[in-house]
Amino acid sequence: MRQVRERCVWSQRITHRDLVPYLIEESHEVIDAVETGDRAELREELGDLLWQVLFHSAVAAQHPDDPFDIDDVARGLTEKMVRRHPHVFGDAVATTPEEVLVHWNAAKAAEKRERRSVLDGVPAGMPALARAQKVLGRAVKILGDRPAEPVPEPVEGPASEAELGDALLALVAQARAQGWDAERALRERLRRIEADVRAAEVG
Repeated sequence: MRQVRERCVWSQRITHRDLVPYLIEESHEVIDAVETGDRAELREELGDLLWQVLFHSAVAAQHPDDPFDIDDVARGLTEKMVRRHPHVFGDAVATTPEEVLVHWNAAKAAEKRERRSVLDGVPAGMPALARAQKVLGRAVKILGDRPAEPVPEPVEGPASEAELGDALLALVAQARAQGWDAERALRERLRRIEADVRAAEVG
């Protein structure tokens, strides 16, 4: 990676922002390989994703004011994983996955003390559907199951994940037929839920 960064004229010009589309694409290719069960493809795509981490680290190492390299990234990750697994690296005990999550969440909360809202740290750039699942999961901690503006219940709920896929696809088809933007519609609905959460946190 260092040689590519130093000797390739294309790579020399690349910034973190330039790499974002490639990072998104490679991440989705890993997901696709996992979901299709293609082991050879998964091996290759994990390598491509690792290359993105190495590339970002090489760019970061050349920052004039705050440089860090892949060793710093790995060191920080190691320290974080040790903190978040006290039942592995310390004296804590966890005999169930639920107990592991208690330790994990406690360590994460201690690391993120500067956060003022349960919504802090939810990436704005996530696809709307994935973001909706994340926001609703955090909103319930503040609003319970009854937000100020209730989440509508489906008339006939799907009975399986496959049926859920069919129902979502039907909604997207309906949006398309009406000339609506399904992603935007969900983003705008999420903003109202987020406003409810932040208002409840303040008062």
